[in-house]
Amino acid sequence: MNRIFPSALKGFASLGLVTGALVAGSTQAATSINLSYNGAPDPDKNAVHVFATNLKELVEEKTDGELVLELYPNSMLGEEEDRMEQTMNTPTLNVASFAGVSPLVEEIFVSAIPFLFADFEAARTFFDEGEYWNEVEAALRERAGVEMLAVVEEGGFLAFTNNQKPISHPDDFEGLRFRAMDPSQVALYESFGASGTPIPWTEVYMALRTGVADGQMNPPMYIILGSLYEVQDYLTLANIQYSNQFLVGNAEMIKGWDDATREAFLDAVAEANRNAREHNEAKVEERIAFLEEQGMEVIRPSEDDIAAFRNVGQPAYLEWLRERGIDQRWVDLALEDAGMTELLD
Repeated sequence: MNRIFPSALKGFASLGLVTGALVAGSTQAATSINLSYNGAPDPDKNAVHVFATNLKELVEEKTDGELVLELYPNSMLGEEEDRMEQTMNTPTLNVASFAGVSPLVEEIFVSAIPFLFADFEAARTFFDEGEYWNEVEAALRERAGVEMLAVVEEGGFLAFTNNQKPISHPDDFEGLRFRAMDPSQVALYESFGASGTPIPWTEVYMALRTGVADGQMNPPMYIILGSLYEVQDYLTLANIQYSNQFLVGNAEMIKGWDDATREAFLDAVAEANRNAREHNEAKVEERIAFLEEQGMEVIRPSEDDIAAFRNVGQPAYLEWLRERGIDQRWVDLALEDAGMTELLD
């Protein structure tokens, strides 16, 4: 399989956006590799940019300059599906969201079951050591020729925002319109009594400003990154889902490197991800405080209210997975890895 998405950027490689190649017989020539991702190149607002810049430094250091990463923030090389198509068909790297990966491996939606993780440590163990995630990596490689290289935190757990009223309980969603990142979020909003419409990240601010949507769901970092506090009044810290993106790379490119280069690259990825996790977790409360300073009302639901979110959202989401045709085997693997065997059928 080498084409799944519509080709929005056909001829991408021939235009020279992927530059450089190892010269036969030479160990000095550098290979330049594009790394694309969402969000502005601002380390104070974009955790993915912090990860990308650190990864660039580490890759170039550990490979002695043999690999050089060219960074393309702000979706400069296209929206999610465009960039994933480039990753499939050209020697590139990409930090993709669920919207980029799910058309290839829709079983990834299982990892977004509401309240699957109690904290950062539980989420990291799930992705680093779990059998379910190993299966996701294998499926992406087999179906699309793309390697899943790292699960990159993008700013904490997901929070709800809106500009209509404080939300502390699922009943408060009734009648509201929310921007969704993908179909799984639509299903979640509908379970709470709201409606959801998929809108690309680059259009979210204007959608909220013009009333196309009343609210959205993102970690505090993305709310700051998109200046959404300018058009949203209420921030609800329901911590319903772990907020992550995925470093992916063209499998043939990585396979084509010699063993030493490949090992150095993977070491750089692992170190950059550890650094990004430490940075991200340390910034969460600071980001929430910043949003409060900008005038947002911060709502911290009670334990009873969180239980209500869980009791409504979890069964509805599991039913949505079944309706979508996700094999129960994937759900069972994920629930076992997360230690939530009480939800197994």
